[in-house]
Amino acid sequence: MNENQEIQISIVSACRNEVFHITSFLQSIEQQDLDGFTWEVIIADGLSTDGTRELLDQYSAAHPNVIVIPNPGRIVSTGLNKAIRAARGEIVLRLDAHTHYAPDYVRRCVETLRHTGADNVGGPARTRATCPVQQAIAAAYHSRFSTGGARFHNPGYEGWVDTVTYGCWRKETLERLGLFDENLVRNQDDELNLRLVRAGGKIWQNPEIISWYSPRSTVFGLFQQYFQYGYWKVVVIRKHRLPGSWRHVVPAAFVGTNLLLPFLTALFFAIGATVNFDRLEMSWLALTVCYAAANLMASILAARRSGWTTLLWLPPIFAAYHFSYGFGFLMGLFHSVAKPQETYSQESVLVRITR
Repeated sequence: MNENQEIQISIVSACRNEVFHITSFLQSIEQQDLDGFTWEVIIADGLSTDGTRELLDQYSAAHPNVIVIPNPGRIVSTGLNKAIRAARGEIVLRLDAHTHYAPDYVRRCVETLRHTGADNVGGPARTRATCPVQQAIAAAYHSRFSTGGARFHNPGYEGWVDTVTYGCWRKETLERLGLFDENLVRNQDDELNLRLVRAGGKIWQNPEIISWYSPRSTVFGLFQQYFQYGYWKVVVIRKHRLPGSWRHVVPAAFVGTNLLLPFLTALFFAIGATVNFDRLEMSWLALTVCYAAANLMASILAARRSGWTTLLWLPPIFAAYHFSYGFGFLMGLFHSVAKPQETYSQESVLVRITR
């Protein structure tokens, strides 16, 4: 008998206004090798207004194993929780609508979960680009200069990690953890994994679990995305009183220094403190030169791996990764100090602009 014969699995996803990606996502699920599994797909739609829900309903009508439910909360964490609560499988896999999955993705996840003794498993973050800007964003995404060496950005790494792309858990593990934090618009995966690890759980990355994420196609879109990540990382740190990793605060320190030095330079110049003015001016200049040199070197190394046509795009893209995350983090800090009792309701201005 197939060892997976009795395994019940639930694939869950949350989406909103994904009309350009949802068909490819559904096709990716349809191509999965699910022979021997008892399976279902539960998709929580966040009140889409672009035709996504209509496409989902049409697909669900033709595929009884695919269930579409409404997600009035409209964000990923509320949608995933609704889907998980409705799930009947003993194993739950979280999939993302912006991603394409290898045909053996689900099977590899389930096998890895069963054979490693891990509490959560997944594959490394891989990217698939279709235009020059996407190719450059993907090249920067896999560089240590933009990510700080996070292991899930390394497609070849296998072993224990502190977080992983998407995830595959036993349902009882998710229920024990309390599911995803519905206060979080972004970083809900990292926060759940942080809770899991601090509760004594383990996460395993298997490079044979293969999926391809579609990165943003514009520098502005990238800036918006990582501004959100930076902002919501503060909420995670505020909840747990400690960063999951110190690499999360480095961009904010860099951006904060770049804001503070010119401010102090102008201040000392205005009051006539020329000695301090000169020192600050030189410090700011040295910081700028060092960053520009590091950015150029990282851009050359990334272009050598991904193709020289990306070289002109890479310096502004690396800067977008760093400055957007740093600005978002600083905005999150300001908001947490200005409104320390803020609960981040769905009507909050910052929830709306960072959704």
